[in-house]
Amino acid sequence: MKKEMSDMPEHVSLASPVYRDCIKRLLDIAICLPVFILALLPMLILAVLVKLDSPGPALFRQVRLGKDGKEFEMLKFRSMCVGAEHTGSGVYSSATDSRVTRVGKILRATSLDELPQLINILRGDMSLIGPRPPLTYHPWPIEEYSAHQKRMFEVRPGITGWAQTHGRKDVEWHHRIDLNVWYVDHVTFGLDIKIFFRTIFKVLSNADNVNTGETLQKDKKVE
Repeated sequence: MKKEMSDMPEHVSLASPVYRDCIKRLLDIAICLPVFILALLPMLILAVLVKLDSPGPALFRQVRLGKDGKEFEMLKFRSMCVGAEHTGSGVYSSATDSRVTRVGKILRATSLDELPQLINILRGDMSLIGPRPPLTYHPWPIEEYSAHQKRMFEVRPGITGWAQTHGRKDVEWHHRIDLNVWYVDHVTFGLDIKIFFRTIFKVLSNADNVNTGETLQKDKKVE
């Protein structure tokens, strides 16, 4: 991966504009609409299980930063107790985190908690493949992103992306953003296919699916 990134001069784009700006969105709709219809009944069952397992709503709604840095409400099945992000270790969780519910452990291990994001894709908030949308305040507010880092917001965020196939939850945020910007400069149909199959492998092997510690170097200057 280091070789792939270092071989390219900064800001030199090898992306396919037609694919990125038009075809990619059409493929998202063509793929996600039938998948959403087929997954509707299983999603309803999962929603009931989430509610039976712990008090609170079935869906977890969280404001994230999307394309062009605009805020949107991302949907997930709730896998933790209500208000978990404001208690304990905050946005970071571990394999033994007591805030994670019994059903939530299964949802996280299988990535089924991400299924409601099919709605985000159909609404146009997200894409199947793209940088994962960050929180509005973490790793830092949008105003504190450098001009280079803000380039990750030139495309719709995705359910999975280039950074997620290179470590997922154990990648430090500065490096994660660099990976996202690299993706923006190289997005093609072929790259998205590669990310798709790498993601399947990650999910099936449950690799890098748990935070190994805080992935933000607070003392590292954002340039």
